[in-house]
Amino acid sequence: MIWTKRAGRGLVWLLLAVVVLLVLLCAFLWWRMEASVPQLEGELTGVAVSAPVTVARDAAGMPTITAATRADAAWALGFLHGQERFFQMDTLRRAAAGELGGLVGANGLKLDRVTRVHRFRARARLIVAGMAPEERALLNAYVAGVNRGLGSLKAAPFEYALLFRTPAAWRDEDTILTVFAMYMNLQPALPMREMDRARAMAKGGVALADLLYPLAGSLDAPIDGSRLPEVPLPAALKPLLAADLDEVAEGAPEAVVTGSNNWAVAGRLSSSGAALVANDMHLGLGVPSIWYRARLVVNGRPAVTGVTLPGAPLVVAGSNGRIAWGYTNSYIDTADAVVVQPDPDFADRYRTPDGGETIVRVEDQLCARDVCEPFVIEETIWGPVVGTDAFGRKLAMRWTAHERDAIRLSPSLALETAGSVAEAVAIAHKARIPQQNFTVGDSAGNIAWTIIGAIPARYGFNGQDAVSFADGSRGWRGILPPEATPVVMNPANGRIWTANSRVVGGAAHALLGDGGYDTGARAGRIRDRLLMKQRFTPEDFLSIQLDDVNVKHRWWQALLLRELEKRKGDAKLAALIAPVRDWGERAVPAATGYRFIGVFRDAAVKRYYRAWVGEPEKGGMRKSYAPSMGEVTLRRVLEARTPALLPAGDVSWDQFIDRALAEAMAELDAKAGGDITRFTWGAVGRAGVQHPLAKVIAPLGWVTDPRDVAVPGDRATVRAQAPGFGASERFAVSPGHETQALFQMGGGQAGNPRAPYYLAGHEAWVKGTPAPFLPGPARWTLTLQR
Repeated sequence: MIWTKRAGRGLVWLLLAVVVLLVLLCAFLWWRMEASVPQLEGELTGVAVSAPVTVARDAAGMPTITAATRADAAWALGFLHGQERFFQMDTLRRAAAGELGGLVGANGLKLDRVTRVHRFRARARLIVAGMAPEERALLNAYVAGVNRGLGSLKAAPFEYALLFRTPAAWRDEDTILTVFAMYMNLQPALPMREMDRARAMAKGGVALADLLYPLAGSLDAPIDGSRLPEVPLPAALKPLLAADLDEVAEGAPEAVVTGSNNWAVAGRLSSSGAALVANDMHLGLGVPSIWYRARLVVNGRPAVTGVTLPGAPLVVAGSNGRIAWGYTNSYIDTADAVVVQPDPDFADRYRTPDGGETIVRVEDQLCARDVCEPFVIEETIWGPVVGTDAFGRKLAMRWTAHERDAIRLSPSLALETAGSVAEAVAIAHKARIPQQNFTVGDSAGNIAWTIIGAIPARYGFNGQDAVSFADGSRGWRGILPPEATPVVMNPANGRIWTANSRVVGGAAHALLGDGGYDTGARAGRIRDRLLMKQRFTPEDFLSIQLDDVNVKHRWWQALLLRELEKRKGDAKLAALIAPVRDWGERAVPAATGYRFIGVFRDAAVKRYYRAWVGEPEKGGMRKSYAPSMGEVTLRRVLEARTPALLPAGDVSWDQFIDRALAEAMAELDAKAGGDITRFTWGAVGRAGVQHPLAKVIAPLGWVTDPRDVAVPGDRATVRAQAPGFGASERFAVSPGHETQALFQMGGGQAGNPRAPYYLAGHEAWVKGTPAPFLPGPARWTLTLQR
């Protein structure tokens, strides 16, 4: 009894100690947040600017920077980025350099092993060393501003306290690494398409590779109206052995496309008479947003307004009063897998057009905080060795990101002052950023599309499969010259649209290649909405951006309804007929039939690809070998239903459908107890906007994260949406008419929860409420001077 009382008192004291400790930790975190709130008002002296600079923030934290020179504006922007977004900048530079482990520990090593191979820090240093003096001076000003901003905080950003780390100063090369991080975000760090096709060829020859990884489909919606021929369905295929299927892991979704939407109409179709441009870039969503809004007024010139990327001194997308521009990921083919052919006479050498070369071994190390391990990188004349394919061939990667001038800041800066579409297109062809669909319109009503960024000048092959460059018959002749870059300017119908799918056909498509295009479902929906009207306002464009109709699911709904009708003797399946029939086409929270159609579709795609090429091992960087265009493959085989295309393990196509239905029903049972009325899209269609550390330190989310809510949209709708993924911003603007323009951004401007405008604008993004493109009246003003 005495022991029990003592144990009880001990437990009480232990619980009390835990509570006190938690209170102290919360108080400490609160203090760190308060100590790292940015300076909003007053005067900052000792600044390396040529004349006083004013920073006027509105109620949402959006600054208007008024400066005498662009370098002064860069210093001020760097100061704001350093004060408000340094932790996000730090993670970007580390992600590109393969140094995340040094910040977050062992959890970062998986990504570091992939990225360090590319040696982007060394490449960034070379790019900085090769900059023109004026470009370097502007970069130096920005870097100085970043470090002054960070150093002016009373304490480092609160995230460093949680990680028990100290932030390192920003360097010139780190800005280049920030842009390299966008390369990594938008393009694969490995030649995935070539490796996937090799895997398919090893299982069933070229015919299987062409079937599983198509280049064209019925959903294509290019702006030139072109059609690519579909490869005929194979008459026979060699399937995986049934025994192999038993070893395949279950339950991974197909690969997804990181993408965006943009479109424009000519001035004759807009309410203002100027071109009207819309852009929503689809990226990972978090707190704060990946973007930082800003308006720059330099030396009395027209202001440039838009989004900046913390870590870089540029306005990425927006309007300068004469042009408005935006981006979508192009998915052109920017990299190739080069088969490294061993020299038969020397074990450590490989063949090149100029004879044998020795593979260069670079001794490096990867660190998880302060514990390091050796890491060896093999380099060839074409690029680093990145692995082997299904045939056991060693592969090097030739990638435009490895070019000596892979990143140029000056052309992107020039867009801020460009006066016309023609001038902007010429600038885009000199720019070096991750290759994007560049859509631009001007105040005179002109519109254009082109590719911004370097395009490989291939010869001897089309880039779809890994090939050897050893005999000189295949390779790159450097980068495509500007005059050869495809352009569509002022099309007859006055409309341009892109959404990560193929944009052009013919010779232009042959030059650009296919780096993993999306199906064209979103692009087609945008096209159709644009063709419905002859006059557009920014509000009309916002309505298109919020469109949640899933065109891709129409085919699957018709198929599923037919299959359910055939099986209506099963009571559980019969109960699904009405909700599938009345699905409504829209990805809205209350939809039930919509969700089941998607689950059935995903099960069918997953089963088909799993049967032919297996799945990646669990816990790896990849989830599936199915491409976005796998949609095309499944439609074709399910329409043809020839025995030759039937996957191993199924004796008939009816059995294939039965098993896909069984997987879908299993999910319905697991998630809603078999009750379709509870199987709503809103249960999975969530915003999922979180601070990155809140994903591993859940209580932090109580302070940092907005309330998670169900939102309309899906990955295949114009309003692209999935938990933690979607439109990172939305804008619709006519250059010269910015006062009528609209803007939305999820996650907010501020990085610190104690900032007075934390999460400002997020609710408008969630609800799709129109919000102004321009900043509002100044709420806080900060002056920077020497």
